[in-house]
Amino acid sequence: MTALAATADTATADTAMAGVRELVEAWRRWLVVERRLAASTLLAYDADLQAFLAFQARHQGAPLAVGELAGLDLKSFRAFLAERQRRGVGARSNVRALAAIRSFYRYLERRHDIVNAALKALATPKVRRGLPRPLPEADAENLLRTISADASAPWIEARDQAIVGLMWGAGLRVGETVGLNRGAVPAAPSHLTELEVRGKGGRVRRVPVLPAVARLVAEAIRLCPYPGTSDAPLFYGAKGKRLDAGIVRQAVRRWRRALGLPETATPHALRHSFATHLLNDGADLRSVQELLGHASLSTTQIYTQVETTRLKEAYARAHRRA
Repeated sequence: MTALAATADTATADTAMAGVRELVEAWRRWLVVERRLAASTLLAYDADLQAFLAFQARHQGAPLAVGELAGLDLKSFRAFLAERQRRGVGARSNVRALAAIRSFYRYLERRHDIVNAALKALATPKVRRGLPRPLPEADAENLLRTISADASAPWIEARDQAIVGLMWGAGLRVGETVGLNRGAVPAAPSHLTELEVRGKGGRVRRVPVLPAVARLVAEAIRLCPYPGTSDAPLFYGAKGKRLDAGIVRQAVRRWRRALGLPETATPHALRHSFATHLLNDGADLRSVQELLGHASLSTTQIYTQVETTRLKEAYARAHRRA
């Protein structure tokens, strides 16, 4: 190949990459502005899509051009998933990667009329779904008490107790909790009876707030040293910026180690506890679905299996022929 031809091929590849790169950037903005995905999900989706495009460049022998996105066949998508499996990537991670790719193509179809029929025919890898691991009530209460011993300042203690209260007492996800603004709470915080929460996919739901949780939130606001305008964060980090969900996860990790709790004692376990306790006390499945903000009832139904498993274990322990 002559130097001129090589230069022309490089320029063509650069042009192809630039076109796809622009679409990827527009997709990212769409996820942030319209889909309102959590920051951690955005990072994961972005990494998965970049891995997919890099694999296809190797698989096809050149970076994909915009016009080739619609023409990828079923074998190309399966080859990507198979290569990840060979490297030891688990089924759950492959499901997420496929969700990222489908999200990208959903954007392309809606905004650029680029449709890939093969991707729609691709089956999602099967994942064995584990049961939620709710925290026993006594462990959740001990967690609240441990915050007092661990906090570096009274306002940090009040903040963390309010956060745990909202996850355990209102079923909020950790990202939903730290994403709340001060305007979500009435001027007299102790009168808080419900919260409007924006969850996954931008879905908005209203959740009732117990008086005990409202008191924790009121105390957190009273002691917080940072501004309280309506669009300001409800929960601040130590440096005066919105509290990051990762800080909450680190704190829960510290508390569970101090109490000797299992690794399954995570912020999400508090949400599991909320759902499980409601169902155990007779709440109907549809109401719990609404309170949790699940798009599908099948997602909520898994909590009924938790109680069935618990009853079977109790039967096995108690029955003389078990």
